[in-house]
Amino acid sequence: MNEDEKALLSSARLDDAWPLVELFSTIRREHPDDCNRAANHMIDRLKALGVPVKVYEPTLYLALPKGAHVEADGRTMFARPAPMSRPVPDGLNAPLVFIAKPVNPPPGWDPANAEMFGDNFDPAPGTPDLKGKIVVQLGMINSDRAAAVEKLGAVGIIFVNPDKYAHWGGGSYTWGTSDLEDLPHRPGIPSVAVNNADGKTLIALAEKGGSAEIVTKFETGWFKSILPVVEIPGTREPDKFVLLHGHYDSWDVGVGDNATGDACMLEIARLLWTHRDRLERSVRVAWWPGHSTGRFAGSTWYADEFGVDLARNCLAHLNCDSPGCRDATAYHLIPWMAENAGFVKGVVKDVTGQDAEGRRPHQSSDFSFNNIGITGFFSSSSRIPTAEIDKRGYYYVMGNGGNLEWHTDDDLLPVADKDVLLADIKVYALSVFRLANARLLPWDWRALLKEFDGTLAKYQAAAGTRFDLTRARDAVGKLDAALSEMAAALEAGRVKPDAANGALHDVSRLLVPLNYTRGTRFRRDLGGHTAPLTPLSAAAELDRYPESAMGFAQTQLRRGMNQVLAALDEARARVERVAG
Repeated sequence: MNEDEKALLSSARLDDAWPLVELFSTIRREHPDDCNRAANHMIDRLKALGVPVKVYEPTLYLALPKGAHVEADGRTMFARPAPMSRPVPDGLNAPLVFIAKPVNPPPGWDPANAEMFGDNFDPAPGTPDLKGKIVVQLGMINSDRAAAVEKLGAVGIIFVNPDKYAHWGGGSYTWGTSDLEDLPHRPGIPSVAVNNADGKTLIALAEKGGSAEIVTKFETGWFKSILPVVEIPGTREPDKFVLLHGHYDSWDVGVGDNATGDACMLEIARLLWTHRDRLERSVRVAWWPGHSTGRFAGSTWYADEFGVDLARNCLAHLNCDSPGCRDATAYHLIPWMAENAGFVKGVVKDVTGQDAEGRRPHQSSDFSFNNIGITGFFSSSSRIPTAEIDKRGYYYVMGNGGNLEWHTDDDLLPVADKDVLLADIKVYALSVFRLANARLLPWDWRALLKEFDGTLAKYQAAAGTRFDLTRARDAVGKLDAALSEMAAALEAGRVKPDAANGALHDVSRLLVPLNYTRGTRFRRDLGGHTAPLTPLSAAAELDRYPESAMGFAQTQLRRGMNQVLAALDEARARVERVAG
């Protein structure tokens, strides 16, 4: 670390952050009225620290849960309703069916076009008839699984959670506030979660041919929300900025998810404002509403409202979700994109001395900027060490550092930890500060291209002779060579860092969407799973299509190939222009 970085971290403190955690531990932040009250507290604290804050007031479409239960076996079972799923306030009664494995109809299959796949096509081999049934399935609430069983004719789904808790979860396949093209994809069946004991009762009942009734209640509509943003101007390139962001609405009081994150960002806003004369580029710190009840509605609104500015000027986004939780002292499961993994590892090593490990980001956690082409990392940061997780017998949860109170009413003040929070504040602060001051943007696009080549090799092995991916692999190799030439020109002083940064920025806008999206640049994808090199991912699925449908899949791949080749060729041309 250089002296400016050391000075930044040495002045990190909890004097303002921890009182915000304590305050938020007393405020339920589900309903917009409560969220707005919490946001105003945060805004007042920023102003008291001398940090200027812009306040936006978007109107978001939200689904606020008002209760749910399952009637079965002569009793009422507590349930968590999945927001944005179909409300059934008067109840929905149907036979139960238990399916042990998730079903996943191949992409493109739908009852409306099933005849094109052939009369004998089975989209879910081994799955019992789901038509008119309520599916019981193991696992957390999952919109992909709900959409899959809906396609197969199910009228509802009950997720059986692993232990004593029934966890909240998002039920919508759409992302943020829907537009007209999203509306047909909104869930048409109710989704709920129950705890393991009640789930076992339902499984046994399903195996006997029994029925159950699902009741879910929501308050849905358009709600004015508060979205605070701190903008700290850079001294050399003020138009370029790093975006640090996280949600402040929560289930119940949500201490570990995400009061600790809100406090972390509050302290970083204070730190960076204090050290603003040491920032070469700008930093924005944003607190989102509508994360839980609107399927990332706040961050999606920001991406919609400021899409062109983000496309031109945002260098990277860092999501701050569930830092500072009890016993979370390891950094072994950080969401990062391949191109920024090396940078994140360096930051974690410098702050904590640990060797960080990571994974591909899920379609979650306010990663609402993939279509625009902005590289991103974090959402979770510190986690309970793996050995301790195994010792305790914990199952996986996305947030709270691995603590099982995640997305429950028990996510209270004891979940937070002061020492862990201070460590995470330093990790996030150094990441933002180092990015804002980087002479050369630290994105290793050759690492992503290595990932692309591996993905294409796997897809080719699966596709066999049915589709040829050679042109894509050749284009990856040519771009890799161009990036290598630009790096050599930089080393020799023939290319200036600012010129290289322009090329690296353009590469980001072209390659990130290839790896994470199906949609267009300024329309957010649906919220389902996206495979690597998404436009060509059908190559891995060809065994699932009958011969009568093969032509449709190959047509999709030809179009996907054009998208991939165009992006890779444009990226290569941009790099070659800079490299001379």
